[in-house]
Amino acid sequence: MTDTKKTALILVDVINSFFDPSQPNYYKGVEDVLEPIRRLRAAANASGAVVVHAVERHRPGFDDFEWRKLPLHHLEQAFDAEFFGEFRPQGDNETLVLKRRFSAFFATDLALFLTEQKVERVIIVGVKTNVCIRATAQDAFANGFEPVVPREATNSNRPHLAEASLEDIDRYMGRVVSVDEAIGMLS
Repeated sequence: MTDTKKTALILVDVINSFFDPSQPNYYKGVEDVLEPIRRLRAAANASGAVVVHAVERHRPGFDDFEWRKLPLHHLEQAFDAEFFGEFRPQGDNETLVLKRRFSAFFATDLALFLTEQKVERVIIVGVKTNVCIRATAQDAFANGFEPVVPREATNSNRPHLAEASLEDIDRYMGRVVSVDEAIGMLS
C-alpha cells in the first residue's frame, strides 16, 4: 500500500545559537543531527516537498514574555539567531517562518501555509527535542497535521527529557521513526 499523504519537512532552530561552539546554547553532541537533517532535506528537495525553516527571532529593544524565563537571546540580526552554515532557505520549495516561542505553529502562519499547500503530515527535525521539537509536534497535532519525528534528526543536552518527549510524541501525538523511514515519506 502506497502512502500518499503530502508531507512537509520542518527544520526547527538550525541556527548558530545551538550549533556554533562559541555560543552559550551549544552542547556536545548537537552536531550529530546535522547529517540526518542534510539527508532529509536532500530527499525533500529531490521530491519537491515543502521545506520550512522555523527559527526563533525576537525584536531588539522590545519586551518579550520569554525574558521572564530565559535570558535575552535570538534577537533579529544577531549572530546567535542567524542560520547555521548552509541551513537557510534555498530554492523554490523552501520558506521561512519566524517564531517567538518554542513551537513553530504558535502565533505564526505555519498552519495556514501548510493547509494551503495541502500538507497532511510534517516531519519535524532540529533542536531541542524536549522543548521546541515537542512543542512543534504538539501544535502540529492540535492543528490537524500528523507529526513525525526522526529519532536521529533531533537531540537535547538533557537526554532523559529528550527520550521522555519522544515517548510522548509517539504515544499521544504522532510517530517517532528512523531517518530512513522519514526519507521514504518524502519520496
